Amino acid sequence: MPDVLADLAPLADECAREARLYLTAVTEIAAGSASDSAIPLSLLALSQALAMGARLGAMEDIVPTDRFEADSGPDPELNPLRVGIANVFEGLDEYADLEDPLTSGEVTTGSLSNDLTLVADGLSHGLAHYDAGRTVEALWWWQFSYLSFWGERAASALRVLQSLLAHIRLDADEEIVSEAEFDALHP
Repeated sequence: MPDVLADLAPLADECAREARLYLTAVTEIAAGSASDSAIPLSLLALSQALAMGARLGAMEDIVPTDRFEADSGPDPELNPLRVGIANVFEGLDEYADLEDPLTSGEVTTGSLSNDLTLVADGLSHGLAHYDAGRTVEALWWWQFSYLSFWGERAASALRVLQSLLAHIRLDADEEIVSEAEFDALHP
């Protein structure tokens, strides 16, 4: 098992770094410290988390040494994070979503604040294992949780954030855009 651990250690370090970056970004967004850039920052943070998850999802299943999940300690209280994100995205938080695009065409609703918080929950749980020195357990958790819950919610939220950003940037008044382009080209 030491060879497997040595092979996976760089990947675990990179995943832990990505998880911490995501958690830092959504915490700052929820605090309102980046309200003008909350949408693009959320898009970027979520994209990076999804890239991490996709990398783990594409790998063969990571199986922890023990056949049970060690207690990672108390779960962090994430409701303040969810509420903070909901406040920042007030009026934009809820969106139309599909229950399951493969098995059901049923339209349901999603919530950016719930989705971003669910991703934070999955990543922070894995970080608790990583910080306790259980590298394989952390990778297993990130892989499992990406495939079982947060990956799907992150992908839905990513689509909504990209759509919001596109509307903000592309639905601008043509006269204002033209003036801005002229000003940029003729300083």
